[in-house]
Amino acid sequence: MRTLPLRRVRRQAVVGWLFVLPALLMYAAFVLQPVVLTVQYSLYRWDGVGPATFVGLSNYETVLSDPNLLGTIVNAFRLIVFFSFIPVTLGLVVASIMRRVAAGSLGTVARTVLFLPQVIPLVAAGIVWSWVLSLTGIFNQLLTALGLAGVTRAWLGDFDTALPAVGFIGAWVLLGLCIVLLLTGMTKIDPALYESARLDGANAIREFIAITIPSLRNEIAVCLTVTVIAALAAFDIVYVSTGGGPGLATMVPGLQIYVLAFSARQVGLASALAVALIVLVLVVILPIQRLGRGSVE
Repeated sequence: MRTLPLRRVRRQAVVGWLFVLPALLMYAAFVLQPVVLTVQYSLYRWDGVGPATFVGLSNYETVLSDPNLLGTIVNAFRLIVFFSFIPVTLGLVVASIMRRVAAGSLGTVARTVLFLPQVIPLVAAGIVWSWVLSLTGIFNQLLTALGLAGVTRAWLGDFDTALPAVGFIGAWVLLGLCIVLLLTGMTKIDPALYESARLDGANAIREFIAITIPSLRNEIAVCLTVTVIAALAAFDIVYVSTGGGPGLATMVPGLQIYVLAFSARQVGLASALAVALIVLVLVVILPIQRLGRGSVE
């Protein structure tokens, strides 16, 4: 095979970079520049209007020592259970069942219905579920009809149930996405593997554990990445449904950053918390990415 002349290779490389350049410029302007400015602001005490005062790492010390700010990070990790582990686990089970029993048009309808929450704006989902879970909402009416009136409460207004209720909304939104991704991954599994397992006497549960889960490591890693980021960066659902209350029971970093920057006028502290959140997301997500890549290495 003939080798292309060096000049032609360089010309092709230049043309390629010219095609990529507009996207790179947009990325630099709207992603990289704000990140750099956030890091810069985190080193100052600034109200967003007047002169800024350089304070070094003082804002980061506050983030790591203030119990209220640390509490928002703890709440974000608690949301991971609802936003990530529950949708991924249920998604695996539901997708496996759908692969077996729901085929053709029935499967298409089922996937569409389950995926609908993902395309609903999070603000709208938060408003609707606020009505459903209110003291006089449909959920409490259903409990009362079943004779469980003593269990009813304002689920989003109770200190003990507010965060799980928000987590339930997030799980409802993300479940359909996980099911569709995992179901798509299952279509790539060689049916011969299941046939061999059945010949060896494996039942459905054994097939699920020994074949389905190992074959979906990439898809599971993608689901975990998307849902964990959604939990750590949660804002819309929390802001609409609880506003961070009652008290600070559902306050999460994303909402706390908004409050600090635009209500408390502590832009430097808000920026430090935002940088800490970026680092936290990277620390949590990178091992998950390595897990996904490990399946193909």
